[in-house]
Amino acid sequence: MTLLPALRASGADRPDAVRVAGRMLSSEALLGCVNAVADRIRGAAAVAVDATPSLETVVAMVGAVQAGVPLVPLPPRADARERGRILRESGATVLLGRAPSAAPAPAVAAGLATVPVDLSRRSSAHQPEPHPDADAVILYTGGASGPPRGVRVSRRAIAADLDLLADAWRWNGEDVVVQGAPLFRAYGLVVGLLGALRTGSRFVHLDRDAAAGPVGTMYLAVPGQWARISRDHPWARSLSGARILVSADAPLAPAVTERLRLLTSHSLIQGYGTTETLIAVTGRVDAPCAAGTAGTPLPGVQTRILDRDDRPVPADGESVGELSIRGPTLSSGYVDGRGRCADAAGWHATGDLATVAADGSHRIIGRRRTDVVHGRTRRVHAGQVEEVLLSYPGVRDAAVVGTPHAGQGEQVTAYVVAAEGLTAQVLIDHVGRHLSAGQRPRRVHFVDELPRSAQGRIRKSLLIAAG
Repeated sequence: MTLLPALRASGADRPDAVRVAGRMLSSEALLGCVNAVADRIRGAAAVAVDATPSLETVVAMVGAVQAGVPLVPLPPRADARERGRILRESGATVLLGRAPSAAPAPAVAAGLATVPVDLSRRSSAHQPEPHPDADAVILYTGGASGPPRGVRVSRRAIAADLDLLADAWRWNGEDVVVQGAPLFRAYGLVVGLLGALRTGSRFVHLDRDAAAGPVGTMYLAVPGQWARISRDHPWARSLSGARILVSADAPLAPAVTERLRLLTSHSLIQGYGTTETLIAVTGRVDAPCAAGTAGTPLPGVQTRILDRDDRPVPADGESVGELSIRGPTLSSGYVDGRGRCADAAGWHATGDLATVAADGSHRIIGRRRTDVVHGRTRRVHAGQVEEVLLSYPGVRDAAVVGTPHAGQGEQVTAYVVAAEGLTAQVLIDHVGRHLSAGQRPRRVHFVDELPRSAQGRIRKSLLIAAG
């Protein structure tokens, strides 16, 4: 099995095969640069790469995959302590992409060999294809409800996921993929970058602070980026010529989906998966899903949703339970060796709450541990309240948590990033018009930004502690 057949193909040279931050590499130059990196790191236990987007980063990452050395992307926002932990746990022995004098302190302290990536170095050496079950990447989970864990993802699982997505999205070598997802997340690295090199499409990385996007046929972005694009009407309208718009890595608010539909004439396709499963549930080009739903399982992927008594919930689109997944896209395990990604029957418990409708479409509600407010008489799902808050004009970001209340057990507390002039009562009344009285926030805090982990996940544990 060849994981990246388009990289090794001998077709016509494309001058713009990869573009990052305004710089380009042709397909021939990319292969030469990647092979030069692979020559230098072959045999390493694992290699770390700072995931700050650049051509050097892309070449380093693909070079590791080409060499059959497990790739460990380092989140750019991770502090020295977190980077040091990732380097120790993953077993990385090489840091790719920086000159030795510029290597971060954790890499120096860990004694890692530093191999700079020089785009002027090329190699035509043949790179043998590793075993399909070998680890391709070690990705760290989001860290929303606990310390991030390193997940070992095999070449076989990546190939299976990308082939299934290519079929669902009608993805082929004529596409131009414009993606804004971080290169240290499965959605950005595996689906965006490696997906382009498996299907043969051109790849453009969208800078997170870009004022406008380049022209492409497929746009892959995270919900925060889609929310920003939906507020920039000229940018959003420019996407009407695309073939497909995809959102993944977190649930997308239906209000954002609807704004984009009106501006682009596209119904966004949503995808769902965890680091352990890759994208396992998605909409299809020929079967778009309703706003707020993540689609149906990919062929060969099975899902089950169990209530608190471990009984399957009815497929009514309303009953909530914890989602588990099994299938060919599952990861191999965790680098720390503690626990398994799946039980003896092959099921991975995602920790996410979801519903399933009669047509098999899934709706992701939120995390079981941090996205449920436990009142004395009822449970409130934070995601439902967040969706309504985000639908109000001027609200840019929102997070809902449960905080202690003497009479209610826990109360609904909202943290909101919004335009000046909005009041707590306006937002409370807005929620009350769409949801029940018990789902209205009792407290609303306006903040400049929400706390996020190095992986970009909202750290609700900090909001809960703040009250």
